[in-house]
Amino acid sequence: MSHYLQEAYSVSLRRSLRISNVSPCMWYYKKRDRGDQLLRMRMKEIAAIRVRYGFERILIMLRREGFKDNHKRVYRVYREEGLNLRSKRPRRSRSGAHRLERVDAPAINRVWSMDFLQDALFNGQRFRILAIVDNYSKKCLSLIVGKSLRGEDVRNTLNHVCKEESCFPERIQCDNGSEFISKEVDRWAYENKVTLDFSRPGTPTDNPYVESFNGKFRDECLSMNWFMDLEDAREKIEEYRIDYNTVRPHSSIFDLPPEEFIYLHQINPEFSS
Repeated sequence: MSHYLQEAYSVSLRRSLRISNVSPCMWYYKKRDRGDQLLRMRMKEIAAIRVRYGFERILIMLRREGFKDNHKRVYRVYREEGLNLRSKRPRRSRSGAHRLERVDAPAINRVWSMDFLQDALFNGQRFRILAIVDNYSKKCLSLIVGKSLRGEDVRNTLNHVCKEESCFPERIQCDNGSEFISKEVDRWAYENKVTLDFSRPGTPTDNPYVESFNGKFRDECLSMNWFMDLEDAREKIEEYRIDYNTVRPHSSIFDLPPEEFIYLHQINPEFSS
């Protein structure tokens, strides 16, 4: 309308705006380009490196790096860039009953969980991994790789972890695998006053903490890497363990990595209350 008045009647801009009842502020307003190019680039970089991270964990990583964009804008960019994750596994049934006597870990390094996983090298050769996690802090204490692991290896690993942590746990949750019920592990537990808490046969829900870790570990590390030999597997798996403990956010511990959670808990024991 203002353009028409100026061209048809040769009136000034101010007069044309007054006649057409248009505010000068509205006339001169130009939508400011907020520029989300940097946000897009960083989101794609995080998603490329951490391919199994969904929106929530990418948002946490961006917050750590100082991005102030609100979650709606970040989610819009997340969708536009096609970074959505697809679930590869069906949700676990909720009908399984937990053991009645199971008690949640009351503090750091009071209750650990351990379990074995299997994977293969590029040539099909199988190998095993012993995983040990702290139930309270979610810290992965050990990921030992070997072609075959026996009760003696479990005992030696537990000795090493206890030395690193400068303590022994009160209880260790595990299944009834031959390595865990071996004489070596039984004697180690007896001598160090550690209770071995065995799950019921065929009931992985009795050991939920390490089972949860196993799913993340397989999804984010084992399924994403080729292992040329055992040494290559050890290096890549240890890199994942360090990243898991120091960088990866965990929703159950306030979206913090385990090492940071432990540090804050040591400064203020009431932190996680």
